[in-house]
Amino acid sequence: MAELMTLKATARPRAGKGAARQARRDGNVPAVIYGNHETPETINLEYNELWKQVLRGHFTSTAIEIDVEGTKHIVLARDVQVDPVRDTPLHVDFQRVGKDGVIRVSIPVHFTNETLSPGLKRGGVLNIVRHNVEVFCPYDKIPRAFEINLEGMEIGRSIHISAVEMPEGVSPVIKNRDFTIATIAGALKGDDEAASATTDAAAAAPAAAGAKAAPAAAGKAAPAAAGKAAPAAKPAAKK
Repeated sequence: MAELMTLKATARPRAGKGAARQARRDGNVPAVIYGNHETPETINLEYNELWKQVLRGHFTSTAIEIDVEGTKHIVLARDVQVDPVRDTPLHVDFQRVGKDGVIRVSIPVHFTNETLSPGLKRGGVLNIVRHNVEVFCPYDKIPRAFEINLEGMEIGRSIHISAVEMPEGVSPVIKNRDFTIATIAGALKGDDEAASATTDAAAAAPAAAGAKAAPAAAGKAAPAAAGKAAPAAKPAAKK
């Protein structure tokens, strides 16, 4: 389960591009906290501390406690705007966690034991339909990832959300259908070889027929040619 991340921030009295640029010049990252039917609050985060947490990974799927000059907020990072060249954060949008503590978050799906899947060994391909699954869960129990074991999976098998073990209190956002996460697709090698042999045989058949037809044609041509032999020479005249 994900642990609660902590960040310290200072209030930013003014909003707008000018105030945001000034915050960046001072070594901060401008941000906003919104949601839960409360007034949005503009803040500044210390750049190095924020960047350190971003580099840890799972930044947008980890609950964060932001301490704004003594006032604490439990939030989730919903959007991180980054510099198009340096790929460093320019602005962050945080959403407050509601009173019930339940949030909607996208969890990545990881696949394990691919080498133990007979289907993949026989030339099948893992077709991933969903790389992430959206779920409702308590803010302090966000799974890092959902792991799917491919051991024993044959070609033609499908993995549905019902096969994913959900921790207590975690449920998929889509509840009305057992949607597919991945499939193992492809033909067996034996089938490929049989199809190849059939194709080769079909291609060879016309060639063989042509080869048999050639001698027959030659045999028919020979008598015809013999019947048209040159006439015998006339006897020489007597003197």
